[in-house]
Amino acid sequence: MKLQQLLSYTRKAIDDYRMIDDGDKIAVGISGGKDSLTLLYALKGLQRFYPKKFDLIAVTVDLGFENFDLTKIKQLCEELEVPYHIVDTDIADIIFHVRKEENPCSLCAKMRKGALNEAVKKLGYNKVAYAHHRDDMIETMLLSLIFEGRFHSFSPRTFLDRMELTVIRPMMYVPEVDVIGFLNRYDLPVTKNPCPADGATKREYAKKLVRQMNLDHPGAKDRMFRAIANGNISGWPAKENRSL
Repeated sequence: MKLQQLLSYTRKAIDDYRMIDDGDKIAVGISGGKDSLTLLYALKGLQRFYPKKFDLIAVTVDLGFENFDLTKIKQLCEELEVPYHIVDTDIADIIFHVRKEENPCSLCAKMRKGALNEAVKKLGYNKVAYAHHRDDMIETMLLSLIFEGRFHSFSPRTFLDRMELTVIRPMMYVPEVDVIGFLNRYDLPVTKNPCPADGATKREYAKKLVRQMNLDHPGAKDRMFRAIANGNISGWPAKENRSL
C-alpha cells in the first residue's frame, strides 16, 4: 500500500465520523508496532493538507520491559518532525512480578491506556489516536460475541468523560494486509514487543478464527465489517456518509 492509499482510507474515516476538529491537539499512541507507526505516517501526511488544522505528538508508554529500544522510533519522529514523548512506568513489574497475573492482557491494557491518557492530558492534548485497523474491529466484534454475548466493537470516536479526552480510530477502514504492505514498502522501524504473553492471547485466537472463516467463505470479513459499520452499535457516533 502506498502512502496515498493510506491517506485516502484514513481521511474517509475521519470525515465519516468527524474525528478531527479545527485546532485539535492529537496524540498518537505509539506501541512500536506496525499499526501505530502506520497511523503516525497517516496523520502526519494528512496534517500537511487537511482543511482542519491540528497539532500532532507521538507518545509511547514504556511498560518497563528490558530490551525495549525506542531509538529508531525517536529517529523516525525526528524525520517526520513530530514531537515524541515517552512515559516511563512499572506496569510490567506490577503485572508479572507483584500480581503474577495468569491472564495479564486485560489488566495490562487498562493500565497502559490509563497511563497514556493521563500523560496526554498533562501534555495539554485533547484527543488520542489509537491504531486499531479494520481487522481489529472485526476481531473485537467476534470476541464480544463469543465471550460477552453481545454485538459490539471499538467505536470510531469516543469521549472519555472522566478524562475529558476524545479517543479516535482513524485506521478503522484500513485492512491489516495493507498495513503489512505499508510496513514493507516504507521499511517502518518496528520495535519488537518484549511481552512474554505476546502471541498467546484471545485476540490471537480471534485473528486465526477470522482468517479461517474468510478462507472457508470468501468475503466473510467484508460482510462482517459492514455489519459492524451499519449495526447501530450502542455508543457509536452518527456517520456522516451512510454508504459503505
